[in-house]
Amino acid sequence: ELDLKTETGTIHDGTLFLKENHFYIRGEKIQKTGESTYIAENVSISTCDGQAPDWKITGRNLQVTIEGYGTLTHAALWAKKLPVLYTPYLVFPVKLKRQSGFLAPQIGFSDRKGFEYIQPFFWAISDSADATFYLHHMEDRGEKIGAEYRYILKDLSTGTVMYDFLDDRKVDDGSLDGAGESSSIKWGYEDDDVLRPNSDRYWFRMKHDQNLPYNFTAKLDLDIVSDQDYLTEFKTGYTGFDETNTYFLDTFGRGLDDYNDSTRVNRLNINRIWPNFSLNAETLWNDNVIYRRQETSDPTLQQLPYIGLGASKQPIREGPFFYDLNTSYTYFYREEGSKGHRGDIYPRFYLPYKLKNYLAIEPSIGVRATTWYTDPDETDTWEGDRFDQRGLYDVKIDLSSDLNKVFAVKFRETDRIKHALRPQVVYEYIPHIDQDQFPSYDSIDQIAEKNLLTYSLTNLFTSRSKKMIDQTQTDLDKQDSVPSPYLYHQFSRLKLEQSYDINKANDNDPEPFSAILGEFDLALSKYFLLQADTSWSPYESEFLTHNIAASFSDSRGDRLFVEHRYAQAESETIYTDLTVNLAYNFSAYADYERNILDGKKIHSSLGFIYNAQCWSFNVRYIDEEADRKFEFIISLRGLGEAGTSIAGRTIETPFK
Repeated sequence: ELDLKTETGTIHDGTLFLKENHFYIRGEKIQKTGESTYIAENVSISTCDGQAPDWKITGRNLQVTIEGYGTLTHAALWAKKLPVLYTPYLVFPVKLKRQSGFLAPQIGFSDRKGFEYIQPFFWAISDSADATFYLHHMEDRGEKIGAEYRYILKDLSTGTVMYDFLDDRKVDDGSLDGAGESSSIKWGYEDDDVLRPNSDRYWFRMKHDQNLPYNFTAKLDLDIVSDQDYLTEFKTGYTGFDETNTYFLDTFGRGLDDYNDSTRVNRLNINRIWPNFSLNAETLWNDNVIYRRQETSDPTLQQLPYIGLGASKQPIREGPFFYDLNTSYTYFYREEGSKGHRGDIYPRFYLPYKLKNYLAIEPSIGVRATTWYTDPDETDTWEGDRFDQRGLYDVKIDLSSDLNKVFAVKFRETDRIKHALRPQVVYEYIPHIDQDQFPSYDSIDQIAEKNLLTYSLTNLFTSRSKKMIDQTQTDLDKQDSVPSPYLYHQFSRLKLEQSYDINKANDNDPEPFSAILGEFDLALSKYFLLQADTSWSPYESEFLTHNIAASFSDSRGDRLFVEHRYAQAESETIYTDLTVNLAYNFSAYADYERNILDGKKIHSSLGFIYNAQCWSFNVRYIDEEADRKFEFIISLRGLGEAGTSIAGRTIETPFK
């Protein structure tokens, strides 16, 4: 019963398939009542293929509007033949583009929070804006509400604003419970000895990239948190630190300060980049959460503003000399302590020279002029002159050579390996001047004398391989295949470095040599990466530090990451995470971190993911020193989907 003119009709005991969002609607009677509207009786809907879907929703009366919503009375959710949930009325999105609606909930159990349920709702406001609202129910802590707003402006400027708030039922005020146990044990954390007496807990964060006239750009970063424990308490989950930091890194290319850092950086940066110059102007506010919460005088240093002009290394006219430039003006402000203005101009002049192809010599001299004006203030403890200035120069001589040899090999497609050897000697000199009278805001204010000789040896290994590419069928009629251009892959780097302090030697210091530094990178393929660095004392004849990380993976998506870090008498930790794709669409993942020096476990987790054609299931157990929790999430494709991914540490290869 179809009328092609009016685009209406009726199907009995049929199936309607909406291809764009993979919706199956099966019913005793399905009527097309308009160009994009349908009604049906005694129906089932699903995004699963086959006559026996893994999940379906059945109901009595259905009304559907494409690019709108569907409504269903007496709706029941079924898992195979098992009824799971009933509601007398259901509204669901039926949109081909981004669609508003409930996303998959996140459910968990925690020692510190009890039963947890996180329900997100996504609102597709327009093609250039959307919002997500979160209700986070915690049995023992209360209801945390959150919101996220993302937008793209007409000039392609982008931004994201996020906010969460909780009226916490539990506080860490140092009080004792009936069993004599301190609140700090139950509701505090061991990484600081600061109490958290507040119940009002919140986290506001925002990033915005703005295009301005004349090729200027502005970047705004805001990160304001209620207390020093918040980001540790809410590190995981939809609105947790981990998810937020990953999103900001992926979207804006810059993340957040570490979750356990009680000083949060807020900045507004305006910059302009030319071929040889750059201009940066920013206000930077370091929000010390502990000082702010305790309402005490805050000595944290702020930059209000910083203006910097830089010039990259470039020739002076057509002559043999080069120069670069770093110049800045900063007003340093803090509630308690010295504050004031500083101007700094630092040009550097180079005279590079190459002796045939064997030796490169580059002497350079830097000339630095710095001025300070310290603001008078009744709380200021500064006893020096209000206005002061300093002139300083430094000398640097860089000698290096590039040697290489190409070896013929036969290993699969690889036919050549080049070994490049770069010995380098750098001499640096900064004279001693008395700087006690100057303010001390950062490293520019107190520049130590230097008379240092640094020598290093860098080895680089690059392979060359041929790759055969398939041609079109016409070309294949002429010849089977032709060689493509050679592929070059820098797969290894080894660097050794040490310094000799001439000033220490002149003062008869028994240890003028620095530790020997070593760095090693290996990337045999995209499936194996290794990085290591170490420092070895020639006087103690032992390692001061050593760190090594390795990543193994395969084309199936299996992955193993292992990292060991050591600093003499300070720390020693080991971390590993593993992802394995099992049979029948199952994946397992786990991670483990341990403080070897203290003999304590820092963190461990174990999880499983099942990815079917029309739904997925993710369950994870997390065990930390201060909390243990169990969480899981079910996603039904087409009805409240949420991305499921396995995160782990990675190695950033230095080879491009």
